Amino acid sequence: MLRTVNRVLIGLVGLVLVAAGGAVLAAGAGLSVPSWWPWEGADDALLDRARRERWHHHGWWWPTVIAALAVLVLLTLWWLLAQLRRARLAEVLVDSGDGQGALLRGRALEAVLAGEAEALPGVARAQVALHGRRTTPEARVALLLEPHASPAEALSRLTSEALAHARDSAGLAALPAEARLRGVKHRAQRVN
Repeated sequence: MLRTVNRVLIGLVGLVLVAAGGAVLAAGAGLSVPSWWPWEGADDALLDRARRERWHHHGWWWPTVIAALAVLVLLTLWWLLAQLRRARLAEVLVDSGDGQGALLRGRALEAVLAGEAEALPGVARAQVALHGRRTTPEARVALLLEPHASPAEALSRLTSEALAHARDSAGLAALPAEARLRGVKHRAQRVN
């Protein structure tokens, strides 16, 4: 859901910026623009002298405009940083029982979980990525199944063995997981 909202917002902002930029370029090049458009030529300003002085007597106007633009800039910077954020979990907080806690590298837990998943019967290859918060991680598991493996059995053993061991060894109350299963591409066998 969040990914969809993010993509829709990026698309809408992109469309608005392209439309505004195209209209400004058209006005600057001397092409015809709609009558409601604030710029009509290359020498026009966004706010002419009359519009600027219209709000000059209101002491609240310009601080409000500057504050609103500052909030807009901060929100867009926050959004940009959210886009650049690492997708994988760097560390998992493990309750050590002494009140201090210990940090477990996320890649280490991913490697162990992938190794244990690959050892399951019928699994050719496994990839694991941890996401979420370090106190409540979530696993995304991709299993590549052998040609004659049972997906239900592989999923059941992944849940009851590999994920349960990872959850218990890290001292987590829960380890939600999303598993994606695919079969190995292989040739059809000849039947006599």
